[in-house]
This record gives sequence, C-alpha cells and structure tokens, in this order.
Amino acid sequence: MRILVAPDSFKGSMSSLTAGKHMEAGILSVIPDARIQRVALADGGEGTVDAFLSACGGEKVFHSITGPMGQPVRGYYGLLPDGRVVMEVAASSSLTQVDQEKRDPWIASSQGLGELLLLALEKKPKEVIIGLGGSATVDGGIGFLQKIGVKILDRNNCDVPSGGQGLAQVAAIDPSSMDPRVKDTKITVASDVDNPLTGLDGAVRVFGPQKGAGPKLLPLLEEGMEHYATKLSDFVPDIQKQSGGGAAGGLGAALLSICNTTLKSGFQIVSQAIRLEEKISQSDLVLTGEGKIDSQTLSGKAPSGVACLGRQHGTPVIAFAGMVETGAGELKQKGMTAVYPIVNAPMTEQEAIQRGGELLEQAVQSFFQGAMAIGKSKPDS
Repeated sequence: MRILVAPDSFKGSMSSLTAGKHMEAGILSVIPDARIQRVALADGGEGTVDAFLSACGGEKVFHSITGPMGQPVRGYYGLLPDGRVVMEVAASSSLTQVDQEKRDPWIASSQGLGELLLLALEKKPKEVIIGLGGSATVDGGIGFLQKIGVKILDRNNCDVPSGGQGLAQVAAIDPSSMDPRVKDTKITVASDVDNPLTGLDGAVRVFGPQKGAGPKLLPLLEEGMEHYATKLSDFVPDIQKQSGGGAAGGLGAALLSICNTTLKSGFQIVSQAIRLEEKISQSDLVLTGEGKIDSQTLSGKAPSGVACLGRQHGTPVIAFAGMVETGAGELKQKGMTAVYPIVNAPMTEQEAIQRGGELLEQAVQSFFQGAMAIGKSKPDS
C-alpha cells in the first residue's frame, strides 16, 4: 500500500514535519511494509517556510525582531537556492508567541513582519513569498506598513498607535516614504484563508475572538476596521471585499493596497512547490490533518485542499485533528473520506496540546488496526 502522509501543523503543539513523523510511526506499527511518503504541508500559515525548505532546499535565517506584544522574538525567513525568500507571519507576529491570558488585539502589532521583510530585502531576493496565517493581530497591517516606511497618520498629523486601537484613528495613509525596495521586489502573498477584510466573514468577526477580543472589544475593532477600509479603498477600490484581505488580521488587504502585491491561495502555492497533486495521484491513501477542523478549514486551509485533490484523483483522504467542530460534514462533500479527532479521553486543551504527538500516533495506529481487522474479516458462511 502506497500511503502519502501530508498533515498541516497542529498549531501550538507540533509542526507539519513532526506530525508527519508521528503519523508514519502509527502506520508502521500496524503495517511494517507500508510504502510511505511524507511531505511537509502548509497553507500560508505556520510551517510555510519549513514546507518550502523541505521541498526546495535552502536555509533558515534567524533575526531578533519585535513580537506582537512588543516583546523580542526570534523570527526567521527561508532563503531558497534560487534566490527567493519565503516568510510567514507565524514567525513574527504569531498567536502562539503570546500566552492565552495576555492576548489583546487592541495593542497587538504586525510590526515584526515589517522588520523581518527589511532584513530579508538585504539579500536582494528575486521574489518574496509572504505566508499569512496564525497571527495574533487585528491591526489591518498598520504595524507592518509603519515599519516599512508608510506614514499612517491621525487627524493631528501624528502616527497612529500600534494595534487594533489605531484603526479608527487613521486619517491619512502616505506611502511616499516607503522603502523603495518593497516596490522594486516581486512580492507574492500566500493566504491561508479567503475571508474578506470586513463583514460577517471578515477579519474581526471570524478571527477576533481567538485572538483575545471579547464581546465589548469586537464591535470597536469592527468599526475601526470598516473605517480603515475606507482609507485603503483610496488605493484599491472595494478592498474590503477582496478575497483574502482579512487574512492575518487584515494584513492581506494592507499588502494588496499599498505594496502592489499579488495574493494567491497559500495552499496552492505550497502544493505546487512540493508537487502534491502528483504525489496524491500516485498514492492509494492520503493522511492529512491539523490542530482544529472547523468552519475555517473550508476557507482555504490545507486539509480542505488535500480533500479536493484526493477527490479529483479518486484517492481516499483521511484527516486527523486535535479538535473537530462544525465543518466536518462539508469537508466530506469536498472529498474528505473521514475525519477523526485524536483526543481519546477527557483532558484539558493544554494537556491535549502537550501530548499532541502521542495522541496523533495512537489515533493513526487505531485507525489502521480497525481497517486491517475489517480487511481480514470474512462473511458468515
């Protein structure tokens, strides 16, 4: 049996590479002679740099930058052999860089990505790919833009404050002082979701709660984002409706409006780099997964993309997840054969995260034990 192991990262628990190793171990414990191929998968979120480096080679370059809450963090980007640079918001302004009780999108800033981009541009890359996903911010990319030289001013002609609190205060956006290297470099945005900037499916309402926005803060952020969208629309009309503009707390819209970038599906960009469709077409079974499967999974996340490719080639796709919420049924309509939660007993979310690798391996093992038992059973005579 030819089995392709292609999970996304399990956010806060394990990388795609680590998850794939645990999946492989679970398979081999039941089918020692299985022909297994592992790939690092990502959709623009956490693990995008690792997926490119695993497929293309290259090196990871580390720098000390400013984290989402103003704390120093160890950020990084990938330098590929062909001269391209791959970055991800998850390496500079990640939700996992902030303790849950300290998450606050009112002040969380995307400035670290701006710092990292300027450092990467020193390599004179022929293209920069920026993966959006897993951010702690809902600042519309204001922190990022300010770091690359864009003036974002209030009605008193002063810089607006960092974080979501600055959205409603924007009176003018002036990109004339932006670092010219940004305009001179081809920048491709790899978005992990297709949500717009504002509205019911926008950056605030969908992603705000997981980033720490409670019932009182959400309407303030939404009002601020709607105001900010009117300022960005001076550069790109109807930017608030642009697919993917709401990714990474609205950073997608900022990149599209001010930096003259191209936005594409992060899953499609990564899957092309690792030749995923070809590998699925040559496999008898595909295993995928991520930390949580829910309604957001349908909006461009990796497991959804894997399911679609599996359906195109008639290859069964099985997904494993730390949590399975709404959306599993819709995933089956896209081609997902089955979805399994890996948590096998009552436990806290923190315990599940800490034991993620062990639980994933056990879940895969149990699945194949059941499948083998069914395969060996005979009908009654």
